[in-house]
Formats: sequence, C-alpha cells, structure tokens
Amino acid sequence: MGEPYLIGEAMTGGYGKGADILHACTIAVERGEIAVIVGPNGAGKSTAMKAVFGMLDLRSGHVRLDGRDITKLSPQDRVAQGMGFVPQTHNIFGSMTVEENLEMGAFIRRDDFRGTLAQVYDLFPILKDKRHQAAGELSGGQRQQVAVGRALMTQPKVLMLDEPTAGVSPIVMDELFDRIIEVARSGISILMVEQNARQALEIADKGYVLVQGANAFTGTGKDLLENPDVRRSFLGG
Repeated sequence: MGEPYLIGEAMTGGYGKGADILHACTIAVERGEIAVIVGPNGAGKSTAMKAVFGMLDLRSGHVRLDGRDITKLSPQDRVAQGMGFVPQTHNIFGSMTVEENLEMGAFIRRDDFRGTLAQVYDLFPILKDKRHQAAGELSGGQRQQVAVGRALMTQPKVLMLDEPTAGVSPIVMDELFDRIIEVARSGISILMVEQNARQALEIADKGYVLVQGANAFTGTGKDLLENPDVRRSFLGG
C-alpha cells in the first residue's frame, strides 16, 4: 500500500505563538474516500482540518498531497494544487447572487467553467432555480449548498468541509450527506469535520476521533460505530 492521497502526519501546532492545540495528530484521506473527524467540543477537530489546509503553522509534522510535501504552501497555493475548503461560517457572499457566488469559485480558472457550473446545478437543482437570488436570502441548508458548490467550481481533488450540517434540520442534513456521497463517487476526496458524529460515521469510509488534539480512535466508519468505547464516550451509548 502506498501513502494516502492526502495526509497530515504527526501534526503538532497551534495559532500564532499560543499553546499547541494539536499533538502528533494524523489525518489522511484516499482518493474518492470520505474521511470524517469527530470528537467532543474543543477536541481540535476544526484545527486539524485547518492545519491540513495551511491555516496554522505546524511546529512539527508534515502535510503531503499526492506524494508532494505541501507543508510550507499557503492556503491559496493549496487551492491551486487541488484543495477546496468550506469554512463553517461566513462561507458565502450574502449580497451577491447564487450564480455570482459560484462564479467567484472559478477565480483561479483560466478555462471555460460553464461545464462545471452545469455539474453544480445538477448536484444542487435548487441553486439553479434560485441562481438570480441573493445568496443571503436563502435558507441555511441552501447557503451551505452554495458554499459547497463554490468550492467545487475550483475543480478540487480534495474537498474539505468544516461542520457542513451545523444549524440545519435533520432532513436537510440527510440531503447534504447524500450530495457529499455523490461528490465522493465522482472521485473527489472528502475530509469533513462533523458534530453529528453518528450520522457522519454512517457515510464515512474512514473516521478519526480526536480528544484534546490527539488521535484517540481511528478506523472505518463502521468499525467506530461498533466500537463500545467510542459508542459510550462519543455516541451516547
């Protein structure tokens, strides 16, 4: 077995000159795989994802994409290398239309992106219906679709999602997860931080449980769901 397509290996670091939040944390995802990071509040889940995306300095450890060391690259350069990132909040331009938001996602493209736009509309039909509406007027679930769609406009090889179902109803959460599965089936790797741990692990090929910035449990989604220690400590029994 070769190295995973994307790996943040033994990452230790924090924000600025503050204390370390991550402690030798390792997160990896294969091509076309869904990897989910779960754990209690304050466990360092979002920090681990931001470290993989280059949003904080690592004191030790490495990030590699398709065998290339990208540890020193800026987030912007990582986007150019094929990484898309959707933050939990402030992830759309509210005063711009849905279509303008999606077009903003193609800012690094020099080719004709209309084919990708059509693919996003196929994935999220409601966005096509509302393409001329201000994104800020949409429901929470629809705004998340805009944010994911905009990230897909860069044609990423890896799509990173920070709490994509935060604040949405269970029905909308299920719909978003279905779309995320579709994206993974197209060959794009998904790395996702998710508070709804049980539901996320049900769709995960691989899961990471973090506690205090370190790996506590790692396994397939199915294995973690069946692990009595994980169930008792993180899934409510």
